[in-house]
Amino acid sequence: MPVKEKIGIVVSTKMQKTIVVKIENRFSHPIYSKTMIKTRKYLVHDEMEQCNIGDQVLVQECRPLSKCKRWKLNKILSKSSLLTQL
Repeated sequence: MPVKEKIGIVVSTKMQKTIVVKIENRFSHPIYSKTMIKTRKYLVHDEMEQCNIGDQVLVQECRPLSKCKRWKLNKILSKSSLLTQL
Protein backbone atom coordinates (compact mmCIF):
# COMPACT_ATOMS: atom_id res chain seq x y z
CA MET A 1 0.00 0.00 0.00
CA PRO A 2 1.57 3.34 -1.01
CA VAL A 3 2.13 6.06 1.57
CA LYS A 4 0.01 9.18 1.11
CA GLU A 5 1.98 12.42 0.69
CA LYS A 6 0.71 15.95 0.25
CA ILE A 7 2.29 19.36 -0.36
CA GLY A 8 1.08 22.37 1.61
CA ILE A 9 1.96 25.68 3.26
CA VAL A 10 2.55 26.15 6.99
CA VAL A 11 -0.12 28.40 8.52
CA SER A 12 0.66 28.18 12.25
CA THR A 13 3.55 27.09 14.48
CA LYS A 14 2.16 28.08 17.88
CA MET A 15 1.99 24.56 19.34
CA GLN A 16 4.90 22.47 20.58
CA LYS A 17 6.08 19.92 17.98
CA THR A 18 2.92 20.57 15.93
CA ILE A 19 2.31 22.74 12.88
CA VAL A 20 -0.86 23.53 10.96
CA VAL A 21 -0.55 22.97 7.22
CA LYS A 22 -3.02 24.28 4.62
CA ILE A 23 -3.43 21.99 1.60
CA GLU A 24 -5.30 23.07 -1.53
CA ASN A 25 -7.20 20.60 -3.69
CA ARG A 26 -7.98 21.83 -7.23
CA PHE A 27 -10.63 20.08 -9.31
CA SER A 28 -12.96 20.77 -12.20
CA HIS A 29 -16.63 21.35 -11.44
CA PRO A 30 -18.63 18.43 -12.89
CA ILE A 31 -21.28 20.62 -14.54
CA TYR A 32 -19.74 24.06 -15.13
CA SER A 33 -16.12 22.95 -15.85
CA LYS A 34 -14.78 25.77 -13.70
CA THR A 35 -11.66 25.06 -11.68
CA MET A 36 -12.66 24.93 -8.02
CA ILE A 37 -10.33 25.13 -5.00
CA LYS A 38 -11.02 23.44 -1.68
CA THR A 39 -8.62 24.01 1.21
CA ARG A 40 -8.18 21.86 4.26
CA LYS A 41 -6.00 22.27 7.34
CA TYR A 42 -4.07 19.37 8.84
CA LEU A 43 -2.21 19.09 12.14
CA VAL A 44 1.30 17.81 11.36
CA HIS A 45 3.95 16.47 13.73
CA ASP A 46 7.21 18.49 13.53
CA GLU A 47 9.68 16.73 15.84
CA MET A 48 12.58 19.22 15.53
CA GLU A 49 10.37 22.35 15.36
CA GLN A 50 12.19 23.53 12.24
CA CYS A 51 9.26 24.97 10.25
CA ASN A 52 8.18 28.60 10.09
CA ILE A 53 5.01 30.24 8.81
CA GLY A 54 4.91 30.32 5.01
CA ASP A 55 7.23 27.35 4.41
CA GLN A 56 6.23 24.89 1.71
CA VAL A 57 6.38 21.36 3.14
CA LEU A 58 5.85 17.75 2.14
CA VAL A 59 3.80 15.82 4.69
CA GLN A 60 3.30 12.07 4.99
CA GLU A 61 0.47 10.07 6.52
CA CYS A 62 1.37 8.04 9.63
CA ARG A 63 -0.21 6.26 12.57
CA PRO A 64 -2.37 8.37 14.93
CA LEU A 65 -0.07 10.43 17.16
CA SER A 66 -2.83 12.19 19.08
CA LYS A 67 -6.55 12.85 18.80
CA CYS A 68 -6.17 14.99 15.66
CA LYS A 69 -2.60 14.36 14.41
CA ARG A 70 -2.26 11.75 11.67
CA TRP A 71 0.45 13.38 9.54
CA LYS A 72 4.18 13.94 10.03
CA LEU A 73 6.63 16.29 8.39
CA ASN A 74 8.64 14.57 5.66
CA LYS A 75 10.74 17.50 4.41
CA ILE A 76 10.75 21.24 3.86
CA LEU A 77 10.58 22.02 0.15
CA SER A 78 11.16 25.78 0.35
CA LYS A 79 11.73 28.19 3.22
CA SER A 80 9.62 31.32 3.57
CA SER A 81 11.05 34.76 3.00
CA LEU A 82 8.68 36.29 5.58
CA LEU A 83 11.28 36.26 8.37
CA THR A 84 13.81 38.19 6.28
CA GLN A 85 11.29 40.99 5.66
CA LEU A 86 10.56 41.59 9.37
